[in-house]
Amino acid sequence: MLKLAKVDPVRCKGCGLCEAACPKKAIHAGHELNAAGYHYMVVKEEDCIGCGICYISCPDYAISVTEGGRQNG
Repeated sequence: MLKLAKVDPVRCKGCGLCEAACPKKAIHAGHELNAAGYHYMVVKEEDCIGCGICYISCPDYAISVTEGGRQNG
């Protein structure tokens, strides 16, 4: 299984630092709002390579990188 970034919509404030850092442009602001009124970030799973750069760049610890649901190959 491949690694995959996941965003916690409750913690995300949609600052976009992860979007700017992503080498594959696999993360972007979504259309839905969280309880705090922010457009939280969403991951385009088919483009995510699980590198963790978004995790490192997130100031709010709203991103985790874990084993994803996709199979390699």
